[in-house]
Amino acid sequence: MKSSNQKVSMAEKIGYSLGDGSANLVFQMMMMFQLFFYTDVFGIKATAAGMILLVARVFDAFVDPVVGILSDRTQTRWGKYRPWVLWTAIPFALFFILAFSTPDLTERGKIIYAGVTYTLLMAIYSFNNTPYASLGGVMTSDIKQRTSISSIRFVTATIATFIVQGLTLPLVAKFGQGDAQKGWFVTITLFAVVAVVLLVITFFSAKERILPPANQKNSIKQDFKDIVSNRPWKAMFVLTLFLFTTLAMWGSSMSYYFNYFVDKTSLFNFLQHFGLVTVDGNTYGLWHQFLDAFGLIALPDHSNVFAVGYSLFNMVGQIITLLGVIFLSGYLSNIFGKRNVFIVCLALTAVFTSLFFVVDAKSVGLIFVINMLKSMAYAPTIPLLWAMMGDVADHSEWVNHRRATGFVFAGIVFALKAGLGIGGAICGAIVDSFGFIPNVVQTESALFGIRISSSIIPALTFVVGVLALLFYPISKHFNEKIQQELAVRRSNKV
Repeated sequence: MKSSNQKVSMAEKIGYSLGDGSANLVFQMMMMFQLFFYTDVFGIKATAAGMILLVARVFDAFVDPVVGILSDRTQTRWGKYRPWVLWTAIPFALFFILAFSTPDLTERGKIIYAGVTYTLLMAIYSFNNTPYASLGGVMTSDIKQRTSISSIRFVTATIATFIVQGLTLPLVAKFGQGDAQKGWFVTITLFAVVAVVLLVITFFSAKERILPPANQKNSIKQDFKDIVSNRPWKAMFVLTLFLFTTLAMWGSSMSYYFNYFVDKTSLFNFLQHFGLVTVDGNTYGLWHQFLDAFGLIALPDHSNVFAVGYSLFNMVGQIITLLGVIFLSGYLSNIFGKRNVFIVCLALTAVFTSLFFVVDAKSVGLIFVINMLKSMAYAPTIPLLWAMMGDVADHSEWVNHRRATGFVFAGIVFALKAGLGIGGAICGAIVDSFGFIPNVVQTESALFGIRISSSIIPALTFVVGVLALLFYPISKHFNEKIQQELAVRRSNKV
């Protein structure tokens, strides 16, 4: 079927991007803090918490294909994928709140509650995010427009990540006033309300322009067959699986790294250089008071130095990431192609990640510098992942003369969530095996476990992602050929 004008307005791009802002308010919270929340707030052992994250993936193996099948076969006046963004908005927020709630239960009851609520959150995440991601793949077939959509999308995602990683712990401390459970509940509820608003805006902003061929027959069996035989999809599945395994492992372990490994006195002194501390006898201006309102000022007793220091660490990293997404991703991919940029940048990210292992606990400045280098190296890859998945959906249509965008993206969303669970489980198992005990001074063995799960192991899993990209065949030239031929087919209604 003939597609409409492939030009996408800036307003539509921004409106669509807000959906990923919503998703990242939830996803980043799970990736960075879910394991930490289970162990240090809810009181679940690290290994058990890690298994909860992993076991939920068994359920996802059934849910995610169903989501892809249903969304591809949805027929409404709003399109195939847009309605799901709206339909799932409130359930998404509700299960988000429940997953970070702390009812008074026995140890076994806590494990069951956490397992059920986390699994339900992951299920509704699929029903929301798979159609959302698929929507990005049918907004346009223009290569530059698609990269532009992805870049703007991930600017918004980076801002959401900045908020989650930078403000969560300070807001928890502010809202909780010594009651961590209350602080987490209020903070998560605030983020959940914002997430719903952003999803509603996305629904009213984005449009679907690419339609399946007019004579396409819907066949679940054929959907599976097309995917299994699709080399680009298999390469992207492996890449996504190991990429998010790594991000989840690193994100989870860095909470422990900062809380238990980094020297608190050195961190306080580092923050003092930037005026982010309260010292008796000093007077402070409006900017200091503003930061203090968000809990971003360290107290002299060091009681919140971890929250402030780790938040600053994350915010600096996200600022660098944002600059990289804006100025490097589209520029480099237009010159060298998405695949080549991804390979080089991911390899550099692995190198910089490994350096966290060799840094001394008192070398806070160096820890920040390494994070800045890692963030800059990784930044160009962020928009490329989903832009490349749009290319994979086009490749599948080009080869098979039928389109199943939702099913293509469903498999990748499953890989994403599987990586999230595997990474959290690996982190939990490693720190537990080395003797980690929450909320106490850690042994040298426990600190070693925290350090390797923050550096060496995630560096190695990043490398696996690099290897997967070597089997991804869609080069810049090949993609241009695919788009030209598909444009002819669609114009001729073939």
